[in-house]
Amino acid sequence: MRIAIVICILSLMLGAVSVAAGDRSKPTTHTVTIEGMKFEPAALTVAAGDTVVWVNKDLVAHTATSSDTGIFDSKLIPPDKSWKLTVRKKGDFAYICTYHPTMKATLHVQ
Repeated sequence: MRIAIVICILSLMLGAVSVAAGDRSKPTTHTVTIEGMKFEPAALTVAAGDTVVWVNKDLVAHTATSSDTGIFDSKLIPPDKSWKLTVRKKGDFAYICTYHPTMKATLHVQ
Protein backbone atom coordinates (compact mmCIF):
# COMPACT_ATOMS: atom_id res chain seq x y z
CA MET A 1 0.00 0.00 0.00
CA ARG A 2 2.80 2.43 0.93
CA ILE A 3 4.60 1.72 -2.33
CA ALA A 4 1.43 2.46 -4.31
CA ILE A 5 1.02 5.79 -2.50
CA VAL A 6 4.69 6.72 -3.12
CA ILE A 7 4.36 5.82 -6.82
CA CYS A 8 1.19 7.87 -7.07
CA ILE A 9 2.84 10.91 -5.44
CA LEU A 10 5.91 10.61 -7.67
CA SER A 11 3.70 10.36 -10.76
CA LEU A 12 1.84 13.52 -9.76
CA MET A 13 5.11 15.35 -9.12
CA LEU A 14 6.59 14.29 -12.46
CA GLY A 15 3.40 15.29 -14.23
CA ALA A 16 3.54 18.75 -12.66
CA VAL A 17 7.15 19.16 -13.79
CA SER A 18 6.34 18.19 -17.36
CA VAL A 19 3.35 20.58 -17.46
CA ALA A 20 5.52 23.42 -16.15
CA ALA A 21 8.17 22.67 -18.77
CA GLY A 22 5.47 22.64 -21.46
CA ASP A 23 4.22 26.07 -20.34
CA ARG A 24 7.28 27.79 -21.74
CA SER A 25 5.99 29.80 -24.67
CA LYS A 26 7.51 29.48 -28.07
CA PRO A 27 8.15 32.72 -29.93
CA THR A 28 5.06 33.96 -31.73
CA THR A 29 4.63 36.00 -34.90
CA HIS A 30 2.26 38.99 -34.67
CA THR A 31 0.93 41.07 -37.56
CA VAL A 32 0.37 44.81 -37.71
CA THR A 33 -1.63 45.86 -40.76
CA ILE A 34 -0.99 49.27 -42.30
CA GLU A 35 -4.19 50.33 -44.00
CA GLY A 36 -6.32 53.45 -44.20
CA MET A 37 -3.33 55.53 -43.06
CA LYS A 38 -3.16 53.81 -39.67
CA PHE A 39 -1.48 50.93 -37.84
CA GLU A 40 -3.83 48.16 -36.73
CA PRO A 41 -3.68 47.32 -33.92
CA ALA A 42 -2.58 50.71 -32.61
CA ALA A 43 -1.24 49.02 -29.45
CA LEU A 44 0.31 45.56 -29.51
CA THR A 45 1.70 43.57 -26.58
CA VAL A 46 4.26 40.86 -27.35
CA ALA A 47 6.89 38.85 -25.51
CA ALA A 48 10.62 39.39 -25.92
CA GLY A 49 11.73 37.02 -28.67
CA ASP A 50 8.49 37.34 -30.64
CA THR A 51 8.43 38.60 -34.22
CA VAL A 52 6.25 41.46 -35.44
CA VAL A 53 5.41 41.75 -39.15
CA TRP A 54 4.13 45.05 -40.53
CA VAL A 55 2.10 44.49 -43.72
CA ASN A 56 1.43 47.53 -45.89
CA LYS A 57 -2.01 47.28 -47.52
CA ASP A 58 -2.15 50.98 -48.35
CA LEU A 59 -1.60 52.50 -51.78
CA VAL A 60 1.43 54.48 -50.56
CA ALA A 61 4.69 53.61 -48.83
CA HIS A 62 5.04 53.83 -45.04
CA THR A 63 7.59 53.20 -42.29
CA ALA A 64 7.41 51.76 -38.79
CA THR A 65 9.95 53.86 -36.91
CA SER A 66 10.34 54.02 -33.14
CA SER A 67 9.78 57.67 -32.40
CA ASP A 68 11.53 58.16 -29.08
CA THR A 69 14.15 55.43 -28.71
CA GLY A 70 15.62 54.70 -32.13
CA ILE A 71 15.24 50.98 -31.35
CA PHE A 72 13.84 50.11 -34.77
CA ASP A 73 13.28 51.63 -38.21
CA SER A 74 11.76 49.69 -41.07
CA LYS A 75 12.83 52.22 -43.65
CA LEU A 76 10.50 52.19 -46.68
CA ILE A 77 7.72 49.58 -46.71
CA PRO A 78 6.25 49.77 -50.23
CA PRO A 79 2.58 48.99 -50.92
CA ASP A 80 1.83 45.23 -50.78
CA LYS A 81 5.15 44.55 -49.01
CA SER A 82 6.05 43.79 -45.42
CA TRP A 83 8.83 44.20 -42.89
CA LYS A 84 9.53 42.06 -39.86
CA LEU A 85 11.35 42.58 -36.60
CA THR A 86 12.22 40.10 -33.86
CA VAL A 87 11.97 42.09 -30.65
CA ARG A 88 14.56 41.45 -27.96
CA LYS A 89 14.44 44.46 -25.63
CA LYS A 90 11.60 44.80 -23.12
CA GLY A 91 9.77 48.09 -22.80
CA ASP A 92 7.15 50.30 -24.38
CA PHE A 93 8.07 51.65 -27.79
CA ALA A 94 6.00 54.34 -29.47
CA TYR A 95 6.39 54.39 -33.24
CA ILE A 96 5.25 56.41 -36.21
CA CYS A 97 5.37 56.47 -39.98
CA THR A 98 8.07 59.01 -40.82
CA TYR A 99 6.23 59.95 -44.03
CA HIS A 100 2.92 60.41 -42.19
CA PRO A 101 3.72 61.36 -38.57
CA THR A 102 0.05 61.40 -37.57
CA MET A 103 0.16 57.61 -37.93
CA LYS A 104 1.09 56.49 -34.40
CA ALA A 105 1.13 53.21 -32.51
CA THR A 106 2.81 51.52 -29.54
CA LEU A 107 4.65 48.22 -29.21
CA HIS A 108 4.70 46.81 -25.66
CA VAL A 109 7.40 44.16 -25.17
CA GLN A 110 7.18 42.10 -21.97
